[in-house]
Amino acid sequence: MGNQTNSHDLLVIGGGSAGFNAARVAADLGKSVAIVDGAKELGGLCILRGCMPSKTLLHAAELLHHARHSKIFGLRIPKAEVDMKALHAWKKHVIADFAGYRAKAMASGRYTVIRSQAKFLDAHTVELDDGTTVTAKKILIATGSRASVPPVPGLAETPHWISDDVLDLDFIPKSVIVLGGGIVACELAQFLNRIGSRVTLIQRSPNILKDHSSAASEVVQKAFRDEGIDLHTDTKLEKIAANPKGGVSVTFTSDGKRLVRRAEHLFNALGREPNIDDLDLAAAGVKVTDSGRIAVNRWQQTSQPHIYAGGDVCGPHDIVHLAVAQGELAARHAFFTPAKRKTLKPLNHDLLLNVVFTDPPLATIGRQEDELKEAGVKYLVASYPFDDHGKSILMHQLRGYVKVLAAPKTGRILGAEIVGVGASDLIHCFSGPLAMKATVFDLLKAPWYHPTLAEILTYPLEEIADQIKG
Repeated sequence: MGNQTNSHDLLVIGGGSAGFNAARVAADLGKSVAIVDGAKELGGLCILRGCMPSKTLLHAAELLHHARHSKIFGLRIPKAEVDMKALHAWKKHVIADFAGYRAKAMASGRYTVIRSQAKFLDAHTVELDDGTTVTAKKILIATGSRASVPPVPGLAETPHWISDDVLDLDFIPKSVIVLGGGIVACELAQFLNRIGSRVTLIQRSPNILKDHSSAASEVVQKAFRDEGIDLHTDTKLEKIAANPKGGVSVTFTSDGKRLVRRAEHLFNALGREPNIDDLDLAAAGVKVTDSGRIAVNRWQQTSQPHIYAGGDVCGPHDIVHLAVAQGELAARHAFFTPAKRKTLKPLNHDLLLNVVFTDPPLATIGRQEDELKEAGVKYLVASYPFDDHGKSILMHQLRGYVKVLAAPKTGRILGAEIVGVGASDLIHCFSGPLAMKATVFDLLKAPWYHPTLAEILTYPLEEIADQIKG
């Protein structure tokens, strides 16, 4: 097509959560928007290879697990097994629903959608696969992330799965070694174990889910071991190799011992990295941090003020609702009038919400104990265990606890941590109150129905209230 140039108010590179929502806001403001996305399918990581497929599979595995352990309730379910081809079909149906909705929205005529890869020629121009150039007054980079291959001896040379492959399985693997102990590794290791794979999980840090408290991580670790996952923490990976007769072997040290584990398949879940290598950011003068992410300020601006970034490419947390908020903030900052721009507020990371969909699930919101201690902030803390709570006892869901952190004088909620049944939903009981700077006394004014899981939150709230009154 030659070098024909198309010009727009906003060029969005990547049509996932950050990119699409930035485009939507800019279009609402009357701006001409182009979205460049070279993926085989439109939708972004969350819809196609992340949140939606993984949670569909995890829900199915949880139902299977409960069916197999229903004897305690007097239920006779003689046989419960997974039909992987049927589950795979259901997952594809769910994804197609969400992806179809996104594709329809993008094809609504509000945007110019260009199915191509893009690389920068200069700070206002990108080149497409066919040589066509696109220019824009403002640009948002939202190309997401990809699975990384850390420099572990033998990993790059050994055939291995990434999360995309596990999410696309239509059979039950006989055995899998999972490398890593982050959210993706833990959620999918438990899924594989529950559908019938023999799973070995090898984590280099002292605990899985190392970004959470050791107490919460240990609750999930015990659940994993009780379910039969061969879990190794505080390890050092020495060598990974393909076996001559098939499968893989992983050599590592743990507890001062040299161990070898073998399996048919290897799942590399050692992390993700920003998908920016092909963008030629240097041509645009866009700087990256030492960790390899695009450097941004509190308005999502890069080192080039008219170029913004959102989502996994800049972080600092790879969470969908944050990517959405970053994209929206970037578009508003780019196109609001100077007077209206003064009404904008940067994202408040003191409201950070995080959920791990293991069983038991783990969820946090706000500031956590380690963070408060490091900052020298005084706080009150109280917790209560699920094994002493009516609703969780009758459900035979006894693992974990709820914990609340509050300011010592006022009782203002600073943060909360929940590991246990329903944590992914219960944590939202704190979302509104935390944003509104509510206190434990405010929350205790509200009615809490009995018997419910949510009622358990009142116990640490009451304990903190008593400490302040006393």
